[in-house]
Amino acid sequence: MKKVRIIGVPEHFNFPWHMAIEEGAFKERGIDLEWTDIPEGTGKMSKMLAEDETDLAIILTEGMVKSIHDGNPSKIVQEYIASPLLWGIHVAADSDYETVSDLQNTKAAISRFGSGSHLMAYVLGMKEHWNLEKLQFEVIDNLSGAVVALTNKKADYFMWERFTTKPLVDNGTFRRIADCPTPWPCFVVAATDKFTNENSKVLAHILEVINTYTAEFKNIPSIDRTLANAYDQKVEDIKEWLSITTWSQSKVSDKTMKQVQDTLFDVKLIDKKIPVSTILF
Repeated sequence: MKKVRIIGVPEHFNFPWHMAIEEGAFKERGIDLEWTDIPEGTGKMSKMLAEDETDLAIILTEGMVKSIHDGNPSKIVQEYIASPLLWGIHVAADSDYETVSDLQNTKAAISRFGSGSHLMAYVLGMKEHWNLEKLQFEVIDNLSGAVVALTNKKADYFMWERFTTKPLVDNGTFRRIADCPTPWPCFVVAATDKFTNENSKVLAHILEVINTYTAEFKNIPSIDRTLANAYDQKVEDIKEWLSITTWSQSKVSDKTMKQVQDTLFDVKLIDKKIPVSTILF
């Protein structure tokens, strides 16, 4: 049995992996796939890939591209979610901020530098024509840290996946003032160069299994109720999320890579563009 380490955020996007693991689909191929939840998100996962603390990661597209630019010895091996990520822009429920324009020159809570919440603050700033050099950040590690930071006024706004934070909006902790979708497919499967070099056939088996699960995922009877129970969500919110989410079984396109690199370059988070062949496996 070949042991393979994989990490991802504890969110509904990754439920197909848990199903496949629980049903023994990888073990049938001789693979012991060991999943670890990383609530800190993309910044932490990039670091774990770079330091060989995992073999695979389900990670935000823009975060992985930036990390490879920064020298991470890893590659993107496949698109995982083809649809954009809907980032909710949140403030404390008792905040005076009402619109996105109110947030200019305020402080964003981010899980860590290089994370999706960090990079998307630049995407939002560019969209709103803010001076990107004046963006301010408070590192909060994870969603719990964001609650503390916004409640205690250490930060002013927080961008996170809209449906994951919906319970905190419903219970009056956060108020969502707008959404900011990514301009590209949001999640990819990434692997260390060491793993792909030594285990290309194992990787092919893993992708074949998960692609079979994701292709049929939306057709599973009562999947909306299963997800709502698993992630403490309202069924109507899960139904809305399912309606706008598309899993992918394809390679990442050169067009997507150009779009991500162009954006990261425009907001000065990378200083040059590199060949797609150095990003994609």
